[in-house]
Amino acid sequence: MPSRRQDSSRVTGPIESDLLATLRAEGVRTPRLLEAVRTVPRAKFVPEDAVDLAYHDVPLRIPHDQVTTQPSLVAKMVDALGLTGTELVLEVGTGYGWQTALLARLAREVWSIERWPDLAETARDNLSRHGAENVTVLVGDGTEGLAEQAPFDAILVSAAFPAVPDPLTEQLAVGGRLVQPIGPGGADDVVLFERRPDGLVKRRTITGARFVRLVGRRAFRP
Repeated sequence: MPSRRQDSSRVTGPIESDLLATLRAEGVRTPRLLEAVRTVPRAKFVPEDAVDLAYHDVPLRIPHDQVTTQPSLVAKMVDALGLTGTELVLEVGTGYGWQTALLARLAREVWSIERWPDLAETARDNLSRHGAENVTVLVGDGTEGLAEQAPFDAILVSAAFPAVPDPLTEQLAVGGRLVQPIGPGGADDVVLFERRPDGLVKRRTITGARFVRLVGRRAFRP
């Protein structure tokens, strides 16, 4: 586990130009995930003025004071879900869709909820151009989850709140995994949870991070 606190809330300088080498140096070793990163072009999922930074390990600014999560942090969060290709996945926070595209490569089906309609539309366009056919991007309140599609085998939340919203716990299948930054936003711990018959159990802290806040009815208010 890295000792430094990774930053998903502001743009910093590049760490390395070779993205796969960066991920390996950060401890990501899962072959399926590394292959997904190799074959899903991040440059197609970032703003046009940020294409030159697409393969550096940095978060990139997008509209509404949001940022894309830096690639090494995306990889660690996705890796912790332990996807085998059979899972139904819920993603909270679509952004421009690169993480969504990775999930689509690694799981059977992905449902993603984005708060901002224009970001959701951009993500849909990006995913469609990439040929991701097992993804549905919806506009809504991610803290409420998607009860009509539950139970989910895995849930990934890309924004911070001090607790997992109750609907997400309820919509996670027994034995399923959930990854979420736990904290106030800006100084958080990315945590892996597992659903047991009697509730959610913390498995481990993946890394420290700085995330934007999770906004919704069951989290921070706008």
